[in-house]
Amino acid sequence: MEFFKIGRDIPFMRYALVFNVISIATFVLAVFFLITRGLHLSVEFTGGTVMEVSYSQPADLTQVRGTVASLGYGDVQVQNFGNARDVLIRLPVQQGKTTAQQSEQVLQALKASAPDVQLRRTEFVGPQVGQELATDGLKALAFVIVGIMIYLSVRFEWKYAVAGIIANLHDVIIIMGFFALFQWEFSLSVLAAILAVLGYSVNESVVIFDRIRENFRRYRKMNTVEIINNSITANISRTIITHGSTQMVVLSMLLFGGETLHYFSVALTIGILFGIYSSVFVAASIAMWLGIRREDLIKTGRKEGDPNDPNTGAVV
Repeated sequence: MEFFKIGRDIPFMRYALVFNVISIATFVLAVFFLITRGLHLSVEFTGGTVMEVSYSQPADLTQVRGTVASLGYGDVQVQNFGNARDVLIRLPVQQGKTTAQQSEQVLQALKASAPDVQLRRTEFVGPQVGQELATDGLKALAFVIVGIMIYLSVRFEWKYAVAGIIANLHDVIIIMGFFALFQWEFSLSVLAAILAVLGYSVNESVVIFDRIRENFRRYRKMNTVEIINNSITANISRTIITHGSTQMVVLSMLLFGGETLHYFSVALTIGILFGIYSSVFVAASIAMWLGIRREDLIKTGRKEGDPNDPNTGAVV
């Protein structure tokens, strides 16, 4: 499907240096906020009290959040668990209060507004468990990055792999920078969103790299900059359709998904927006700066056919 076709190639690479400077500045700012402010880790990483309560009717999560927040718990995760009547509440550690005291205080507050609420279970999630989750999460992130590099190296060659992985890391660091700057809660669902953005972003880079390789074979009189501009321009319609529809879905989750999906959809929204940008102005431009050329993708084999044809024997 193609909504429109652009007659002339847009000179994206003419502005590559300007956008690269903006990207570097944004990246450095994100790293600065990560170092100075750090991430506001959720109870899943830091440890705390987990409560499961049950209502006789479908629970009003907004009311439950308000009740718990009125007790002084600023960052509490409240979500349905299993069905609409069961609710899982994660409380952060409070100095001077035990798990039993916290759960009793919250239960009494909940009973004041809904006497039918019952406590199903309560348990303490220790920092050791949180540390294991953080370690496993970082391992998952590292494996995904290494896998993407190997995939791009095999499918294209090392210059494209380096460009693609820098673009993906650019997206990841900027998402985390936003969470550090605004001190949004960084939970396991946010980590899952970041892993999803990695796959999403690399897919867009691969589409553009594929078109670059195809154009290197098709247009032998174009130079590298012209090839890249043509490749990106030819994908504009597809990019708008794909990212536009994806962004609408994510924005729907952000606006109507409620508290449970809020930060998950925030991370996806930022990641998709920067994924489009990084595929064009980071991945493609870094590949250009690294000096990609036709000879990297076209291997010259044994000459056959017309000996006067300069392209005879070229194999992609």
